[in-house]
Amino acid sequence: MNAQLSEPMISSQRALSAQAMAFASVGNVAVGFDILGHSVAGAGDRAVVRRIDEPTVRIAAIHGSSHELPMDAARNTAGAALLSLRRALGLQHGFEVELHKGIALGSGMGGSAASCVAALVAANALLERPLPREALYSFALDGETVASGSRHGDNLGPMLLGGLVLATRDRLLRLPVPEAWHCALVHPHVVLETRRSRAVLADGFALSEVVAQHANLALVLTGCHRGDATLVREGLKDVLVEPRRAPLVPGFSRVKQAALDNAAMGASISGGGPSVFGWYERREDAERAASAMAAAFAEEGIASDTLVSPINGPAATLVDEEVE
Repeated sequence: MNAQLSEPMISSQRALSAQAMAFASVGNVAVGFDILGHSVAGAGDRAVVRRIDEPTVRIAAIHGSSHELPMDAARNTAGAALLSLRRALGLQHGFEVELHKGIALGSGMGGSAASCVAALVAANALLERPLPREALYSFALDGETVASGSRHGDNLGPMLLGGLVLATRDRLLRLPVPEAWHCALVHPHVVLETRRSRAVLADGFALSEVVAQHANLALVLTGCHRGDATLVREGLKDVLVEPRRAPLVPGFSRVKQAALDNAAMGASISGGGPSVFGWYERREDAERAASAMAAAFAEEGIASDTLVSPINGPAATLVDEEVE
């Protein structure tokens, strides 16, 4: 299923501003490093974008972040994405952006990607002819590269389309997942920067490990298409990335085991970490697991937040808009 989301056209009055919310995501989903992710309801970044006459992009304000983020548009994920949009479309006008952070940076929940996607969706609504969501993907990749140093869409794709998304270099594909399946996502109050978590992957992998990971990815994708939890349980195991990143997440083994002990189809590190996720066939199992996973972090002396969401989570959405 290839979603075709388009923003509503504003024909009778020229929009002055638009607001959009982009929701958190689970990147990689254990077996799809840099190419597979799904959105998560319950947390998100909001962007307010105003159309301005000057042919530039300005970051007016950033609210809700415990980290000092770049105000220079070219070094900010949202700003860089809008600069890319302006260049590609040859726009004569510019944008001013105000960001409201609801996803912690360095959380493994797509904090940098969410600001980028929210800004693009809001700016897109201000265009005379808004683009389909898939057409925003390349601009989002340009923005994400500023934060991570890599063009990967496992967070961006599900934020743009919603649900479980396969994000290749040039294409986004939303994948079918049973509506009853849910995710438990637990975010410990620990910061793990994306660049650090990617640095531990610098050395090569054995061919046998790569083949095993490919087999696991195939099982998960087939299981999702068929609605077959048995196939997902067999395949939702990360043999490449998780072993190297696990030492960066305090108490990871204990937290993962808590997820598995509560009927998870599989569990692993969300994105670059330190958040940990599990997949479940029923919401009640995910809710019980989320509590157990948070308790496991607490045993390590680490406070955490929990989210329980359908794997078919929401796409970024317009919140409201102002017109002349």
